[in-house]
Amino acid sequence: MKLLLVCLAIALFGATVAEKARYDNYRVYRIRVQTDRQLELLQAIEQYPDGYTFWNEPTKVGTEVLLVVPPHKRGHFSDIRAQYALRAVLQTANLQEQIDQESRPSLRKETFGWTAYYRTDAIYAWLDSLVASYPSVITPLNIGNSFEGRPIKGVKVSYKAGNKAVFMEGLIHAREWVSGATVTWVLNELLTSSDPKVRQIAENYDWYFFPVTNPDGYEYTHTTDRQWRKTRSQSSVLCRGADPNRNWAYNFMQGGASSVPCSDTFAGASPFSEIETRQLSDFIATLDNLSTYLAFHSFSQLLLVPYGHTTARLDNYDETVQYTELIGQTFDKIAIGTKAINKLRERYGTTYNIGNIAEAIYVASGGSIDWVKGVLRTPLVYAYELRDLGRFGFVLPPEQIIPTAEETLDSIIVILEEGANYGYH
Repeated sequence: MKLLLVCLAIALFGATVAEKARYDNYRVYRIRVQTDRQLELLQAIEQYPDGYTFWNEPTKVGTEVLLVVPPHKRGHFSDIRAQYALRAVLQTANLQEQIDQESRPSLRKETFGWTAYYRTDAIYAWLDSLVASYPSVITPLNIGNSFEGRPIKGVKVSYKAGNKAVFMEGLIHAREWVSGATVTWVLNELLTSSDPKVRQIAENYDWYFFPVTNPDGYEYTHTTDRQWRKTRSQSSVLCRGADPNRNWAYNFMQGGASSVPCSDTFAGASPFSEIETRQLSDFIATLDNLSTYLAFHSFSQLLLVPYGHTTARLDNYDETVQYTELIGQTFDKIAIGTKAINKLRERYGTTYNIGNIAEAIYVASGGSIDWVKGVLRTPLVYAYELRDLGRFGFVLPPEQIIPTAEETLDSIIVILEEGANYGYH
């Protein structure tokens, strides 16, 4: 009982005087998982981290993981590295320096833009300014409030009636800052670009943009902990938040999600336990003209399709990802997703891989794109894991926002063009 009271006191005290977490001298290592024994070790660390943090989950032999090692665990890491013959390469010597570079004040201009990362209020103020500037094209949207009372705001862009709809989801994972910046940049291009291909998709689809779908978590990454991922609901007496991309009511808790409230992949007490996912799903379900859903994450340079609970290639996998070669047969057509990542590579040489969630990265059930596909039967559903491959990870330098968004828009154009060829719109 004494221990519980002490923990409660610490939690309450911390809530009132929380100071910003720093990552001075935290190191990031890239580790190649070569044996089952090494995999068991890394999965044990993930379950009982004691300060360690994984940037991607250890799921199978033959893959690489990025592990953040705090200063107080350096000795321990050195010991297990030798004991288990871990092939670990130092990638970042001081994570805090990387965070400081990402957020340096000199990058932010008086007007909203894409040379820096902006907080929720600035993003929302920019959305409001668009409503004022384009009153005949843009409709403001507010689907409700987050756990801490922040609005979940978006906009609808529509140049004419009768269009099919595209939904753009950003920042469901709080620390993936480039996802929200990419969504806002694409929105700006649809309004301002004179490129004929951009104008074609801008004016012949209705667009729903929600750049910050987890506003509490995103604000927390700015004020308190840059590495925060989840929502900020009270999940237990000691821990906050659930993973909003494991909380959707389609194959909930069918792998790749945790029932432990303190875990980064805690799925929540039940499907749609989080008010953010509940309100977002309620709104999406009202869109009877929805033909395309695009979710944005970072990092890994992947284009993913449902599903996360199985590697089975279900629904329209062949058309949206890649054609399966049959014995004695070849296909002269390239599937939509493969064409999209080929186009994405043309501008800057950025290479993406493609597949369903479970085969391309790991089993991860209860995600938004699985629900949109499995429940609403939306024809074209993709999740982008944007730049990079781990050199900067979640702390992508703001100098890469515009290049990331440019190549992403190139691929979105292809997804919509090719989707039309298949009759999906």
